[in-house]
Amino acid sequence: MLTLSHLWQPFHEFVFMRRALLGGLVLACSTAPLGVFLILRRMSLIGDAVAHGILPGAALGFWFAGLSLPALTLGGLGAGLSMAGLAAWITRRTGLREDASLAAIYPISLASGVLILGIAGKRLDLLHLLFGSALAVDGATLNGMLWVSALSVMAVALIYKPLLLDTLDPFFLRTVSRLGPVAHGVFLTLVVLNLVIGFQAIGALMVVGLMMLPAAASRFWSRRLPILIAIAALIGCASVWLGLLLSFYYSLPSGPAIVLVAGGSYLLSVVFGPVHGLLRRPPLLTSQ
Repeated sequence: MLTLSHLWQPFHEFVFMRRALLGGLVLACSTAPLGVFLILRRMSLIGDAVAHGILPGAALGFWFAGLSLPALTLGGLGAGLSMAGLAAWITRRTGLREDASLAAIYPISLASGVLILGIAGKRLDLLHLLFGSALAVDGATLNGMLWVSALSVMAVALIYKPLLLDTLDPFFLRTVSRLGPVAHGVFLTLVVLNLVIGFQAIGALMVVGLMMLPAAASRFWSRRLPILIAIAALIGCASVWLGLLLSFYYSLPSGPAIVLVAGGSYLLSVVFGPVHGLLRRPPLLTSQ
């Protein structure tokens, strides 16, 4: 029988659970504003594309340096930024939409990463890179997550106003300031950096869920941007906590467990959310 002690006992008894919880909580807080802005800017799928795009760089870093945090971070960051930059260059040169460019590039990046892993043979673990293991977060990875999260939160605070204007009315921002492209570039860099540091714990394919699902769920609870960010962070933190408990008690993979809890929060928000939730929608008029 489950009791209240089951909600905190694993984190009290085991160091690896405390590391996984702390790393997941700071990651949820740093990805929350990024996910909300991605949705508001209609760039929701870009996070998924970039998460696939970092795989070749991470695989190369893993191949040459093993489980080295600097190598994985630099490799993934270089690959992610290169893919985003290439997509932006194609968009400027050809007029193709940026999301279409990314949709064309990320399968190439994913296939390249898998090919590198195949060539490396048993030296690399594909499942570790794709799905991660929050329960295997070591001290170096946790420190990296803390630094990236702190940097991300401070950077978002600094570019908040120009990023908001660039999201709501980019033409107006161009007439009064030249900070729009700078804010957009910093924003994309933060997205890539959070995905890179997050995939080492949750996995390249799972970290996108922690970034996007809480942000999507928050849209059903408020229309005010600061509240949206706060709600997304709370949902992300709760998903990490409950997902780790499910992983611990039922021997489930930690990354998918966290994302599935976040997915459940999203589905509940779709149904019960006061802003456009299914149960709050006015009944359709019917003709007599």
